[in-house]
Amino acid sequence: MTPSQAGALMATRKTSGFLFVAILSALMAFTSLSTDIYLPAMPIMAKELQGNVELTITGFLIGFCLAQLIWGPLSDHFGRRLPLFIGMALFIIGSAGCALSTTLTQIVFWRVFQALGACTGPMLARAMIRDLYSRTRAAQMLSTLMVIMAIAPIIGPLLGGQMIKVASWHAIFWLLAVIGVLMLILLAWLPETLPAEKRVRASLTSAFHNYALLLKNSQFMRYTLCVTFYYVAAYAFITGSPFVYITYFGIDPQYYGWLFALNIVGVMSVSLVNRRLVHRYPLETLLKFAVVVAAVATLVLALAAKLAIGGAVLIALPIFIFFAMNGIVAATSTAAALDSVPHMAGSASALVGSLQYSSGIVSSLLLAGFSDGTPWTMAWIIALFTVASAMIALTTRPGN
Repeated sequence: MTPSQAGALMATRKTSGFLFVAILSALMAFTSLSTDIYLPAMPIMAKELQGNVELTITGFLIGFCLAQLIWGPLSDHFGRRLPLFIGMALFIIGSAGCALSTTLTQIVFWRVFQALGACTGPMLARAMIRDLYSRTRAAQMLSTLMVIMAIAPIIGPLLGGQMIKVASWHAIFWLLAVIGVLMLILLAWLPETLPAEKRVRASLTSAFHNYALLLKNSQFMRYTLCVTFYYVAAYAFITGSPFVYITYFGIDPQYYGWLFALNIVGVMSVSLVNRRLVHRYPLETLLKFAVVVAAVATLVLALAAKLAIGGAVLIALPIFIFFAMNGIVAATSTAAALDSVPHMAGSASALVGSLQYSSGIVSSLLLAGFSDGTPWTMAWIIALFTVASAMIALTTRPGN
């Protein structure tokens, strides 16, 4: 047995256990945890920092999107482990910087810095899955990771809400720094999934040219745009739902938290089902089914909002169905996209992630520009981009 074969065998054994799945799930949950955990503290932060603290989210998303485009080619060139270690160190430094901030400008800067490291987690977790598994098995693994990572949007706000009662908002960011240190330690057990012989041997400048190739690859871009448009719709709800539920319908903030958590439960449940479905049906079939169901649900949402009928029920129910279908859409579209370009999975994962999370910026701008004081703006944005996602999926064929 050659050293390369021995290394591959050792990596396979290390990636077969619960620890490997748990670490990758934690890496994929970094984005949600880094933002959701301090949402309950934002009113207090706004009062103390005397500014628009929503900029801390915008800054994080901008840093998160742009940095992935750099880390992707680097991971294809140097392997997955080194960027992960560097990224986690940057995340720890950024979290500590946020905790020590005393002005809005400072915390926005450190949030961008924090994002430079946080983005390596979900991006390289997807790439490592593609290194090890082909499309069907990759979709199953991504569904498994989504089940575990979906816990973060539930636990994050609950934990942050409890902390703000007994400590200042600074303590939340110190907690993120501690979590980063723990993750840095756990990375020691994570094997390298991209062997030296499969890495990009060209110069780093040439490696960055992969993005031009990816943008010209119609099959990859169809799957990528399908999930990107879906995430524009998802972020429209995440950004607009506090106003719709709390301000417009007068729902108590604590019940809003439970309504939000209900959607995450839907994602987790469908993700579990999808782990079995990917072995029975082609990924394209599952993707088309999911986006069509979601599109119908969001059209009902838009109609109810336009006619002002059904109250909060006809908002919450279609949204639940929409989010539940993401348990299929995210896994199948991402697996199919990365499978179409297996020779540059790192760059491909970076581009997918960058477009997904930049979609949140699109949603925020649309909501701010077209808001009319009713749920209609949020509803039509969700419906428009979900239908667009469905149209792309329905016209996509394997190999096209």
